[in-house]
Amino acid sequence: MASPTSVHDRAPARASLLYDPRVRGIVVQVVVAIALVLIVYWIIGNTTENLQRANIASGFDFLGRRSGFDISQTLIDYSANSTFGRAILVGLANTILVAVIGIVTATIIGFLIGVGRLSRNWLISKICTVYVEVFRNIPPLLVIFFWYLGVLAVLPGARESLDLPLGTYLNNRGFYMPMPIWGEGAWLIAVAFVIAIAMSFFVARKAHQRQMATGQRFPVLWTSLALIVGLPLLAFAATGFPLTFDMPEQGSFNLVGGFSIKPEFLSLYLALSFYTASFIAEIVRAGILGVSKGQTEAAHALGIRPGPTLRLVIIPQAMRIVIPPLTSQYLNLTKNSSLAVFIGYPDLIQTGQTTMNQTGQAIEVVAIWMLIYLGLSLSTSTFMNWFNAKMALVER
Repeated sequence: MASPTSVHDRAPARASLLYDPRVRGIVVQVVVAIALVLIVYWIIGNTTENLQRANIASGFDFLGRRSGFDISQTLIDYSANSTFGRAILVGLANTILVAVIGIVTATIIGFLIGVGRLSRNWLISKICTVYVEVFRNIPPLLVIFFWYLGVLAVLPGARESLDLPLGTYLNNRGFYMPMPIWGEGAWLIAVAFVIAIAMSFFVARKAHQRQMATGQRFPVLWTSLALIVGLPLLAFAATGFPLTFDMPEQGSFNLVGGFSIKPEFLSLYLALSFYTASFIAEIVRAGILGVSKGQTEAAHALGIRPGPTLRLVIIPQAMRIVIPPLTSQYLNLTKNSSLAVFIGYPDLIQTGQTTMNQTGQAIEVVAIWMLIYLGLSLSTSTFMNWFNAKMALVER
C-alpha cells in the first residue's frame, strides 16, 4: 500500500507534465500531424472514388499518346502526331522563352525608369513617375489586352504591312524579319562565342583581383565587348562568311519567307516587361535612396563626376538592397506568364489545358503545372540567392 507522501508527490508530477511547454508542444505537433494525414487520406480516397465513378483511369500513361492538335509557335520539333508529353514540353519552352526575355527587358527598363525618377530634369522625372503610377496600378491582364487588342490588333493588314528598316515588316499578323541561314562551318562561330564569354569572365575576375590588390581599375566592359564581338567576327571571316538571309516578301494574301513573331507572343512579352518594369523601377529608386548621401559627397570630393559616381559608387551599393525584392518580381513575371491563355499564346497552361480537355486527366495535368512552376521558381530563387551572396560586402 502506497504511503500518503508518495501519492501527494505523484500528483504534482502529473500536473507539471500538463503545464510543461515542451510536452504541450509535442502533443500539439502530433495531433496536427495526425490531422493532416487524415485529411490527405480523405482527399486521396475521395478523388479516387470520383475518378472511378467517371471511368477515368489515373496515371501519366496519357503523356505517351498521340496529341492530335497543332501548336502555333514551337521552339522544338512538334506536329499533331507528337505525344501529349511533347506538347507540354513545347508549352514549357514557350513559357521559359517569355520569362527569360521578359526578365531581361523588364530589368533594363526598370533600371532606366528608376534612375530617371531621381533625375534633376523635371520633365524626365515626371514622365518616369507617370509611367510607374500608370502601369503598377493596372492589373497585368488588362495590360496584356491593351497590347493585344489596342495596339497590335489595329495595325494594318498583311497587304498594307508597315515597311520597316533592315527588311522587316509589321502588321496585325505579327512582326516579320529576315531569317538567317547558316552554311557549312558556322559551328566555329558558336564555339568562338562561347570561348569569348569564358575569356570575358576570366578577364573580369583577374581585373577584380587586381583592383582589390592595387586599387587600379581595368576596362573590363570594353575588353569583354571586344572579345565577344571580335572573336566571332574573326571566326565568321575565317569560315568564309557562311551566312545568307531568307527575306520576307509581299505575297498575294500574306508575307512569305523570313521569320515571323506572332502577335500573341509580342503582346504577352511587351505587357509583362512593361508591367514588371514599373515595380522594378520603384525597387531601384528605393535602393539608390537607401545609400547614404555621404557616399555621393565623398565621390564628388574626390573629383568624380555625377555619371561615374552613380555607376561606380551608388548603384553597386544599391544592388545589395535591390536584389532580394528583385527576386520576387522575377518570380511574379514568370508566374504571370500563365495569363497567356487569355490571348491564345501556347504556353504551358494553354497546351496543358488542351491536353486536359482531350484526355480528362485534370489532376495529373494540374500536378504537372504545379511541379513545373515550383521548379522554375526554386531555380530562379537559387540563382538570385547565389548572386545576392556574390554581391554581399566582404570585409578585408
